[in-house]
Amino acid sequence: MSDNLSLLPSFSVEERDCRNLTAGVFRRAGGTVLDVRSPYQGNRIGTVAMSSPADVDEAVAGASAAAQAWAATPLKERVRPLRRFYELVDRHAKDLANTVALESGKLAFEALAGIQRGLEVVEYALGLPSSEAGGALEVSRGVTCELRREPLGVVAGITPFNFPAMVPMWMFPIAVALGNAFILKPSEKVPLSACRLGEWMMEAGFDPGVFSIVHGDRTAVHALVDHPAVRAIALVGSTPVARAVYTRATALGKRALCLGGAKNHLVVAPDADEALTVRGVVDSFTGCAGQRCMAASVLVVVGGAERVIDRVIGAASDLELGATMGAIIDGASRARLVAAIDRAEAQGAVVRLDGRTRAAPAGLERGHWLGPTVIDRVAPGSEAATAELFGPVLSVVRVGTLDEALALEQKSPFGNATSIFTQSGAVARYVAARASSGMIGVNVGVPVPREPFPFGGTKESRFGQGDITGAGGVELWTQTKKITTRWASSEDINWMS
Repeated sequence: MSDNLSLLPSFSVEERDCRNLTAGVFRRAGGTVLDVRSPYQGNRIGTVAMSSPADVDEAVAGASAAAQAWAATPLKERVRPLRRFYELVDRHAKDLANTVALESGKLAFEALAGIQRGLEVVEYALGLPSSEAGGALEVSRGVTCELRREPLGVVAGITPFNFPAMVPMWMFPIAVALGNAFILKPSEKVPLSACRLGEWMMEAGFDPGVFSIVHGDRTAVHALVDHPAVRAIALVGSTPVARAVYTRATALGKRALCLGGAKNHLVVAPDADEALTVRGVVDSFTGCAGQRCMAASVLVVVGGAERVIDRVIGAASDLELGATMGAIIDGASRARLVAAIDRAEAQGAVVRLDGRTRAAPAGLERGHWLGPTVIDRVAPGSEAATAELFGPVLSVVRVGTLDEALALEQKSPFGNATSIFTQSGAVARYVAARASSGMIGVNVGVPVPREPFPFGGTKESRFGQGDITGAGGVELWTQTKKITTRWASSEDINWMS
């Protein structure tokens, strides 16, 4: 990583008035105007108006007007403007990373890494003409079966604050390449990055209405989900929100994939490589200030593996707020985290590394800061061991055997990620076969699959079938049509005769 991408973002940016993108035109929504504030300083960096149902209806109308012609455009032609979009984002990646960092609290290099991961999905979408051509096969003499993959029409994505550019790029590139008109509803806490993406989609040459943006809160979400022209919904957010949106959408007969929260377990076997383990654990629970669904939440140390705890604490204590760890998204989130640490301590857990006492970086005292926190001797059934906290807080649970560690993971209502740190292939296979999470890491603290492998968890970390990137994204945004054809008579006698 370069030095200019390892520290704070640039604060010398003009405030932006974030507007909806409807039928190719940026228009201000008619609802309440909110300030957009940077987690770093608490200062205003923009404004965004909340969308009413009428604003949502206007965006859907623009998308509906574009959907039919876009679906009829050959796949090879649909990816041409997507290639130009890729080039625009790649060219301006550092500038976009500054915007992402400024509005989400990430470090600049973390923001850039997310953008690069999003571009991998764009690359996957660019390859769809070679992999999603459908196919036909003569299944019997004179009888042919053909498979066609067709777009759904108008679809929508609802994305969270923690990855303002990456998660949208996990959704819309595949959706639009496959012929859908896509409406993005970003978190109202981080609308600036979405507007940049919208500008580049228009500059890339997409027809008006193929890509739209609707800013807003719960009212906008409900209006999108309820709109009869919106055929499918994807969401990344907390488990309560994911469950509510999935329930609402499927009750209306719509396709929905809603990814929720997590309580990821990092299991350390006695034979684990200490240096590899310490780096993997610390990077996992402190990266992006712990505000990601793949962050480590519970460190489960087995038997003699207790020796790594002190090293994890030592490495985490060396992190510097504002330089090697970013900020919490807002004051309410910080207060919630502090209260959870207070409760764990009151219940008998030992706060070995206390982020509550860490001073804010000089000049950024009005920002939202919480240092890395390690809570040791956490009871297995306690809040600290079971609830998603979503911050740089690591709960340490000590167990005697690998099966005890797996039992804790299997009891969790969440199923996003589980990692095992070991030098034994047999142990790694044992854990991978028995863990209940959808994504498994072996000596990897953040086991995010890379394209073409899809992203998605199990249990209450995912509502709906399938996954959100790779082949899972193709299935999410399309329906298949099967055509059986017979043109000539045949002497064969079978069930098709």
